[in-house]
Amino acid sequence: EGNHTQSKFILLGITETPWAKAPLFGLFLLIYIVTLAGNIGLMVLVWVAPSLHTPMYFFLTHFSLADVCYSTVISPKMLTDLLFGNKTISWAGCVTQFHLFALFVTAECHLLAAMAYDRHVAICHPLSYVLVVSPRACWQLVAWSYLMASLSALLYTGCTFGGSFCGPRHVDHFFCDASPVLRLVCSDTHGSEVAIFALATANGLGTSVVILLSYGRILHTILGMRSAPSRARAFRTCASHLVSVSVFYGSLFFMYLQPASRHGSRDKVASVFYTVVSPMLNPFIYSLRNKEVKAALGKCRRRM
Repeated sequence: EGNHTQSKFILLGITETPWAKAPLFGLFLLIYIVTLAGNIGLMVLVWVAPSLHTPMYFFLTHFSLADVCYSTVISPKMLTDLLFGNKTISWAGCVTQFHLFALFVTAECHLLAAMAYDRHVAICHPLSYVLVVSPRACWQLVAWSYLMASLSALLYTGCTFGGSFCGPRHVDHFFCDASPVLRLVCSDTHGSEVAIFALATANGLGTSVVILLSYGRILHTILGMRSAPSRARAFRTCASHLVSVSVFYGSLFFMYLQPASRHGSRDKVASVFYTVVSPMLNPFIYSLRNKEVKAALGKCRRRM
């Protein structure tokens, strides 16, 4: 007889090899500390430095906030499981973890599209930049990102946890994700899998098309620049941004845009990239290499 909920689940974790747990704990703890320091440091710097009160850094602040939030949803539980071996998670905790993860990851997709559009207008249409990317437009784009993320997260969570769980409680992952949770559902999951695939396609492909079109126009404009140093600097910036976007979207597409039958042990490796590695790298790629950020850091250091 199937019941709708389980009292608790058991996360199998990222590895069951005893000797690997201590090194992985040290590595992921270091990555999590760097993630928090980099992203929170960037948010504080943008807040205290008037020179960074621009649309680009406004979007970066919300982007860093999303990085901190969904990294914190995943990493502390993973670290405690590696350290203490207590891999149980309550039903409510599993639902909450997945819902918040889906919320902030989806918001990050839409924020990346907003950031790409901002750079497109700044480089390709500099004379109309102030009018197009106004403070009102910035708030509207951020509000749209969080609205779409909230609606999508509700649908993702409903599709994932709406069935009957009557079998084993072991989730073959280091956090409550859609595919390993759906494997525990006794009822038919085809409709849920189709709905999740459609939502992931709409959010992932929709925002990635905006990003690719924006950077395509940016590269076209860069090639028309007469100054070689300006071209080289713009190419380096675009290349680093596209590397970050490729890692994030590549791992997401691998996880959510493939049939359920093809999911396996490689899912954990792909999940590490967008839940652990990408939030750590983003502050360095998007901001800490910029002259404006370095100048603002220098001013704050001299003031202190």
